[in-house]
Parts: sequence; C-alpha cells; structure tokens
Amino acid sequence: MNSQTLAMSAASMLAGVIFGFGLSLSGMIDPARVLGFLDVAGGHWDPSLIFVLGGALLVATPGVMLIRRLRKPMLDGQFHMPQATALDTRLLVGSAIFGCGWGLAGLCPGPAVSALSMPLPLIFLFVATMAVGIVLYDRLLARLL
Repeated sequence: MNSQTLAMSAASMLAGVIFGFGLSLSGMIDPARVLGFLDVAGGHWDPSLIFVLGGALLVATPGVMLIRRLRKPMLDGQFHMPQATALDTRLLVGSAIFGCGWGLAGLCPGPAVSALSMPLPLIFLFVATMAVGIVLYDRLLARLL
C-alpha cells in the first residue's frame, strides 16, 4: 500500500468517525427522535433536528463552494462528482422508497451504521436487512434497470 492510499484511507476513516460521532451527539441515531421530527402533522412534532440539518448546511455549503474552486483534491487525482443530473424515474422512485423507509423505521443508512454502537437487536436487524437489500440490488436489479 503506497503512502497516498494510506493517507486516503486514514482521512476516510477519520471523516467517518467524525460523522458517526456527530450523528450520535445530535440524536440522529435515535429512531424515536427522528420519527418525532418527521411527525409534523401528528401533534408530537420534535423540531430539534432542524438544528442538525442547519448545522449540516453550514458545513456543507462552504465545502461545496471550495470544491468548485479547486482543480483537484489533496489526496486524489480528481473529484468524483455525480455524473447524472436529470430527475428521472429511478431517482424519484429511489427517493420515495428511501423516504418511506426512513419514515417507517426512523433510520437511514448513516445513522443506522452509527447506531450499531448501541446493543439494540432492531438496529442490527435493520442494518442486516439493509445489507441484504444492497446486495440484491447490486446483483439482480441493477442489471435489469
């Protein structure tokens, strides 16, 4: 493993640890809190996660502005930006499935993986079924679509 690959791996690991810590600190790994935030019309709305979303925007906006000004990242030869920019059926259906899953379970992939630090059987079940879904899509559905 060369030094650039090692630096990229270390930077990725550090970013993941910081992200997971932030998710834990903010309460995003607590399904009850997330469901309370998503329950806008039910009368038990918990607006506290708006500050998490606002904080994410405060960090991401300058980062995106910086990326647009740089020719290449420090630890790679190029930026790996999404190539697809159109709103197509796959994007809309995928977004709807993601939103329904998030609304039903109170978890999405990032917080679910971070929540593995808690010994809750339902979190392990969620992550296991999420992994099965990813593998099934990768091995079967991606080839059909």
